[in-house]
Amino acid sequence: MEILRIDHLTKRFGGFTAVNDVSLSVQAGEICGFLGPNGAGKTTTFKMIAGLLEPDGGTILINGRNLAADPAACKRETGYVPDRPWLYEKLTGREFLQFIASLYAMEEDLFQSASARLLHLFDLAEWQDHLIESYSHGMRQKLVMTSVLMLDQPLLVIDEPMVGLDPKSARLVKELFKQRARGGTALFLSTHSLEIAEDLCHRIIIITEGRLRTAGTMEELRAEAGRADSGLEDIFLALTGAWELQQVIAALRDRS
Repeated sequence: MEILRIDHLTKRFGGFTAVNDVSLSVQAGEICGFLGPNGAGKTTTFKMIAGLLEPDGGTILINGRNLAADPAACKRETGYVPDRPWLYEKLTGREFLQFIASLYAMEEDLFQSASARLLHLFDLAEWQDHLIESYSHGMRQKLVMTSVLMLDQPLLVIDEPMVGLDPKSARLVKELFKQRARGGTALFLSTHSLEIAEDLCHRIIIITEGRLRTAGTMEELRAEAGRADSGLEDIFLALTGAWELQQVIAALRDRS
């Protein structure tokens, strides 16, 4: 079942085209990685899916609904974690979660059980009544992740989920993502950690200079890159045309 569909999505900023005629889809139960160099258009695409930026062309369908025609319904079914989350620092962790739950009309019993479980998993239970201004960067990231995962939405759009997380929390997030996918959630995520993408994603989409470069499973990307035994890092460098960097890396390896 198709949860997210993008057709011919385009976004311009003045004379610069940040996203250029992008079409893709993400299925229920699929973890789809969205990879590309800095400035490739990943975050701009995510912000359009989340309804924070208006496209200059194309359509976005979430669970069969058109985002432009029914934005409220689409946003209710989309969980979004930006690359730089902004939190209300004068709220406690619990108050922030209650605020998010109220925006989505989450039932109180469900909120209490889901938030308590996730706060415990992320080692935040003892901090839930402290002001967010006292939280470390990693704690804030875990609180944002809690606020999204507790809602149980059919689509999760996550920009750099592991930034600021310690190894234990990063591993927990990966397992929670896999659990959500097994339950039918569609996850569309961006990460600069190619090791995480290779371990986590069922399918990978690569974007460069605002255009889709390729998409496929690891086996399909290996075949396209002509690198049958390579990991995602070497495949990514090959498919994005980073030949100069590949030569530098090879030279450094030869000297070691």
